[in-house]
Amino acid sequence: MTTASTCQSTDTHVLVTILSRAHADRNVYPSAGVLFVHVLEREYFKGEFPPYPKSGDASNDPITFSTNLQGFPDRPGWLRYIQRTPVSDGVLYGSPTAEHVGKPTVIEITAYNRRTFETARHNLVINIMATEEFPLPYQAEFYIKNMNVEEMLASEVLGDFLGAVKNVWQPERLNAINITSALDRGGRVPLPINNLKEGVYVMVGADVPFSSCLREVESPHNQLRCSQEMEPAISCDKKFRAQFHIDWCKISLVDITKVVPVYVSRPDPGPGILPEFGEYNPPSEALKSRDYLSDFVVTLAVPSAVALVLFVVLGYAMCCRREGVIQLVQHSSIQKSSKELRSLSKSREISWPLSTLPVFNPVSGEVVPPLHPDSYETTSMPLMQTQTNLQNQITIPQQRPSGESHDHIVS
Repeated sequence: MTTASTCQSTDTHVLVTILSRAHADRNVYPSAGVLFVHVLEREYFKGEFPPYPKSGDASNDPITFSTNLQGFPDRPGWLRYIQRTPVSDGVLYGSPTAEHVGKPTVIEITAYNRRTFETARHNLVINIMATEEFPLPYQAEFYIKNMNVEEMLASEVLGDFLGAVKNVWQPERLNAINITSALDRGGRVPLPINNLKEGVYVMVGADVPFSSCLREVESPHNQLRCSQEMEPAISCDKKFRAQFHIDWCKISLVDITKVVPVYVSRPDPGPGILPEFGEYNPPSEALKSRDYLSDFVVTLAVPSAVALVLFVVLGYAMCCRREGVIQLVQHSSIQKSSKELRSLSKSREISWPLSTLPVFNPVSGEVVPPLHPDSYETTSMPLMQTQTNLQNQITIPQQRPSGESHDHIVS
């Protein structure tokens, strides 16, 4: 069964359609300059996917949609699509213009079942109709802070907003022209606290001039408050405040009867097909061979010549000039002095540390001989004798052959 709803009155027009359950292409007829909203219901596509294997299970498959213009990877520029989560319905929305009138637009809708990975495809044919009241001469754009775009696209919410605008503006004809998310205007994603919303811009058009209430924002006092980031004082704000929080500093009022059209000459885009150049002809095999020997020699010769020049200059500065010779002599003298100090430190007599003297094993009585002095690095010892009381040095008795007594000499 096909479900289609149209919210219309004598002065308010919004087209809302819901996808048909028939397998044939669905045709819709929106009007140019009027907001077009098309709902993709998950309930319909559930019937085309296999049911749950167990009886009694709730069928709540996650389903996502992909939409594109037939034969192209994306949608037309005027048509947008949004689906917040895989368990919510998708929505196509936009505002066709007069240049799209009479051109059927076929949108391919592909549903993906994220549980079974199966797909279902349907076509939506959009036939844009011309309207005598397009475009309406007076257009106002409101910024609503407490709404997301999918919430605003709901027919009852949009109807309530248009009713509030009608009550303030008092026009004979009032149309919703377009709805845009604040994120598409450079807004920031709100933090997930305090139920913050992304915000949405809603453009409406009417056939009568703007009311005095809407023009209150143009007063110098309210302009000053807006420049100081304060809320302006608008008398009719209370008629929206119950459901819609409007940022009056961002309201835009446009009278298209006073707008000077600007004509920009654009080049002919052409058919988009490259001209025919014939078949590709590769280079012939009779190409002349090239000798790269000269390039190779130049590549090596230039760096070698530069290195040789630098070596000659450095050698001349170090060996032929007086400053360089003095530095070489000083370096040689420092090396010679260091060698002499090391040789003197090896030949001097000092008292060795106790750790180098014989050690007695208290269990076996065996005497462990000290390490040979030559195995020590003597260069790290001080050049000056640091022991001041050489008279009190203790000589550890040496082990003598059997039959001889051990003498303890203390000097």
